[in-house]
Amino acid sequence: MKILITTECYSPVINGVVTSIVNLKKELEKAGHEVRVLTLSDEAKSYIADDVTYISSLGIDKIYPGARITLFKNYKHLQEVIDWRPDVIHTQCEFSTFRLAKYIAKCLRIPIVHTYHTVYEDYTHYFSPNQKWGKAMVALFSRKVLKNASYVIAPTEKVSTLLKGYRVTQPIKVIPTGIDLSSYTQNKSIENRNKIRETLQIPEQNRLLVFVGRLAKEKNLEEILSYFSQIDNQNLSLLIVGDGPHRQFLEKYVRNLNIEHKVIFTGMVAPKDVPAYYQAADLFVSASNSETQGLTYIEALASGLPALCKKDACLENVVENGVNGWLFETFSEFERYINDIFIDSNEYKKLSANAEKKAFDHYSSVAFAKHVESVYDHAISFYQNPRKDLVYLNQSELNQ
Repeated sequence: MKILITTECYSPVINGVVTSIVNLKKELEKAGHEVRVLTLSDEAKSYIADDVTYISSLGIDKIYPGARITLFKNYKHLQEVIDWRPDVIHTQCEFSTFRLAKYIAKCLRIPIVHTYHTVYEDYTHYFSPNQKWGKAMVALFSRKVLKNASYVIAPTEKVSTLLKGYRVTQPIKVIPTGIDLSSYTQNKSIENRNKIRETLQIPEQNRLLVFVGRLAKEKNLEEILSYFSQIDNQNLSLLIVGDGPHRQFLEKYVRNLNIEHKVIFTGMVAPKDVPAYYQAADLFVSASNSETQGLTYIEALASGLPALCKKDACLENVVENGVNGWLFETFSEFERYINDIFIDSNEYKKLSANAEKKAFDHYSSVAFAKHVESVYDHAISFYQNPRKDLVYLNQSELNQ
């Protein structure tokens, strides 16, 4: 089948949504499908590169850091997408590209399948000073957008429950996002591990905790840093891999806690290099409660890292206490679990092996693509009469 994927951002942008799209596209193409991507350009110019159409856009950082919007004027590229005649559109974001997808779907009488990636409740501080009103706005917005979809994919049960609470009536299918995990087991060696640690000036005897992700307020890294500063163990280091709008605040917070000699910020790291940082570490840590799919959790587990994470519904069946890591709610639990994880080398090896097995058994990109493909088939089955005649873009309708 022909599948059009729409998204606000795509390569070379690096985040969890882009990673999931890249993996899905690759696996769908391996299965014999044609896949194209419609996304926003990072400049006021539209262009096509290979099978990706980039639409001109403007930055609107005042609403949310990194956000962009299109005031679409270059209609030629959209007409080319319509002429390609996709069978289904898989939307990944709820804003500008969703509007374009909705128009294409209406023109061609084809279904939209939408993946709901972002728990906007955790971002209300960007647009509403009142949390209650912010959540009400999110519920209303989500219902309004998702009524245009034939199916909704939720990465976790947490997201599915949230959408039902918003009174979303579309069918919801829970499909954990798949990851190409092969790179997280390649080039594993003591030599490579030691090389990274030497470069970062981490003492040989230290146990290394690692966080990987975007440095934003909703990741709640302050809690990890606060707890880390209270642990009475000189042989611990913390590695923070990634960059983002909250980095400057976090670096100042680290200095105020007087732990700058134990915390290392790498800044932005190329995707191909990220597995090496996992492999140099001993434990993955996170206190985020804004995740919908938690790709970094899976990457860490696939690297053989036990996970110590704040308890959250999105981690249900991902991190299992005493099996592949621990879920904490308080400082005393955080401290106790760190001591438990490192006190017995045999127990640590068991946690590490279980972590890797869990990741590969349940979260591979191949399994993910097969589940998504079945949703496409089901959605298409409800559209028995797609347009066969010539379809021309109506500029006035698009700009409404």
